[in-house]
Amino acid sequence: MKQLFKVCTIAAVVAASFTTASVSAAEEAVTQILFKNVNIFNGIDNKLYKNSHVLVEGNLIKSISTKDIKVNSDAMVIDGAGRTLMPGLIEGHGHINMNGSSLADIENNRSWEELASRGVAKADMYFKNGFTSWRDAGGMATGLKKTIDAGLLNGPRIYPAGAFIGPTGSHADFRNYTTPNETVYGANSAGSRLGMTFTADGVDMIKTAARQNFMQGATQIKIMSSGGVASAFDPWQLDAYSATEIQAAVEVADAYGSYVMAHSYSKKSIMRNLENGVKTIEHGFMFDAEIAELMEEKGAYMTTNMHAFSPYLGQIEAISSSPAAARKAASAQAAFGDFVENVNKYQPKFGFHSDCVGGVDSCQKQTAYEMSISAELLGNFFTLKSLTSVNGEILALSGDVLNPYPEGKLGVVAKGAYADLLLVDGNPLEDITVIGADPQWFDAKTREAGDIKTMRIIMKDGKIYKNTL
Repeated sequence: MKQLFKVCTIAAVVAASFTTASVSAAEEAVTQILFKNVNIFNGIDNKLYKNSHVLVEGNLIKSISTKDIKVNSDAMVIDGAGRTLMPGLIEGHGHINMNGSSLADIENNRSWEELASRGVAKADMYFKNGFTSWRDAGGMATGLKKTIDAGLLNGPRIYPAGAFIGPTGSHADFRNYTTPNETVYGANSAGSRLGMTFTADGVDMIKTAARQNFMQGATQIKIMSSGGVASAFDPWQLDAYSATEIQAAVEVADAYGSYVMAHSYSKKSIMRNLENGVKTIEHGFMFDAEIAELMEEKGAYMTTNMHAFSPYLGQIEAISSSPAAARKAASAQAAFGDFVENVNKYQPKFGFHSDCVGGVDSCQKQTAYEMSISAELLGNFFTLKSLTSVNGEILALSGDVLNPYPEGKLGVVAKGAYADLLLVDGNPLEDITVIGADPQWFDAKTREAGDIKTMRIIMKDGKIYKNTL
């Protein structure tokens, strides 16, 4: 027995030594990439930290210093030569799978194959344009996200909201006038059959819809609590959900440790959402001093598509193809006249928001224009912060359990943050075009996805996907 114990002990020691050796080898094998001689925009401060060095180890930022950083002999060293190192861009409100020219086009003319394959093309386009993270604001589940995470396709990290949730006749109702609503959730609409939208009236149906979304992998819930412009049945002034109905969605989100994002135009709708636990206001065009005060009290955020203030808004096909939508758009623009002044005055927690419904080329142009008009109206720094650290904070609202990327922060250049980075020529605080912004919209030249010559390196999760140095 003693001999057997001795043999077993020796075997255990040998096994332990092999385990220790394996761990050490794995630690030594961690990839190191050093960015030397860069000026850092960290996503937070209105300045560049000059003559800096940043060490990426694995998929995280290991250290930042103005002094030389020692690295392994096999480390990759990139001399930035005074270029700007900044966080990867983050979309705060987009729709990757909303790939028709309008809601009616998606409902009537697009199969799941077409929507899905075009979604792949759009995800690839946004990623090549520097968007390394993406909060989807409704219309997609987790299939594309899982495929990207598995390394089978290139694209941003995706935080999906699942299907839109709204009442009958709301901005979430894709049906035609002649489509019956014989069963719950508008099951006779193509949008509902494809899992893009729920028509949910009343507390019980809202809870079921929210739980279904979370079961399908949503990281947050999107409700349509006011009317919209591009939808068929609702005036934008509509306050679609009552306080009790909003509370139902928030109750389910709270149970999952997550939050609710709410499509809200009117002041009444915005205030009702904030008072009942919604954490992010989407659009929020009636923003004013009272809303600013309540947002600060509740720790809430907003995201707004600044192209809503563009003279070119009416040229969007979803609006120009419908006289009713065109009238609604004109009415909305007239009512939102104080928005820019109020945002500049009260400086809310504000996330970038492109909100494009359409194909690769149209969404590429719209997003480039969105960055440009945001910088024009709100300033370069405010826009860059909305594209990086603020949207990173919004993504983190999905909570410790549902956040699919919990290892580090997103949207910042900081020790311990994810190594989602861009290296660009020039200073984006002075020239927003170096990250692809374009003051032209519909008249902009069609270009290949990712053809931003000033964007020299795109890194996501510590891996370089573009390098033109």
